[in-house]
Amino acid sequence: MTTEQTTYAFRNSEHTTTQLASIQDYLDEATMRRIRELDLPADGCCWEIGAGAGSIATRLASEVVPQGRVVATDRDTRRLTPARNLDIYRGDVTVDAPPAGPFDLIHARLVTQHLASRRALLPALADALTPGGWLLLGEFDCRRPPRVISAPTQADAELVDRFLRTLLGVLTAKGVDMAWATQVHQAMADAGLTRVHSVTFAESLTGGDAGCQLYEANSIQQEDGLLRAGMTPAELKRVRQLTHDPAFTVMSYPFVSIRGRRAPGLHLVEQATETGGVRR
Repeated sequence: MTTEQTTYAFRNSEHTTTQLASIQDYLDEATMRRIRELDLPADGCCWEIGAGAGSIATRLASEVVPQGRVVATDRDTRRLTPARNLDIYRGDVTVDAPPAGPFDLIHARLVTQHLASRRALLPALADALTPGGWLLLGEFDCRRPPRVISAPTQADAELVDRFLRTLLGVLTAKGVDMAWATQVHQAMADAGLTRVHSVTFAESLTGGDAGCQLYEANSIQQEDGLLRAGMTPAELKRVRQLTHDPAFTVMSYPFVSIRGRRAPGLHLVEQATETGGVRR
């Protein structure tokens, strides 16, 4: 779709499986609730971008469009398994043309905030929708670190707070847009989509919860940058211990789910003009 080569802050490693499993355990039900609200046709066509380990793509194929087709794409497809109506393609959404569409639903979760061309990408995705089709994006709002609610000691609470602040700095330096979740709604409207709607989900996470395990995985995946930013190996070890400690509780990052619809019967150029959107 563009000539940009994507760089993701989280490289594939032996810890990626843990990260993906934590995301699935924490967010899959919230994601599926949003998808079911769309009342997609059973014979519809869906595109799952950045499919990861395939949990949402698999459920789309089996539960949402069982008589239709799901296309799942990712730069690394080793964790994806094709099925009767689930096709797997290796690809980068910013470089490669979209798979054969058009689509009743295009979904991406925790993908677009990593992309420098995130704003230019939205009109291209909108163009790949059927008239009446939906674009659904989910991103963490990372403008500020999550709040530590309780910890075994005050020193532990201060340590985790410093870890989370340092982690946001490391990710920002890698090009992740920490505020993108709050900008997607307007960006969808600018792309000519209608009925744009956002919902934010956040909850407390106690040591041992899937969300806490995501913090642990992040501490491992970004360890080099965290150490360069001043944290010590002993401090990171303690952070990881706390993510399993039932005496520790921290808020999640707010997860923002944003959807927009391509109006039936309109080309996107016409639609953007009618809604006052600006094509970028």
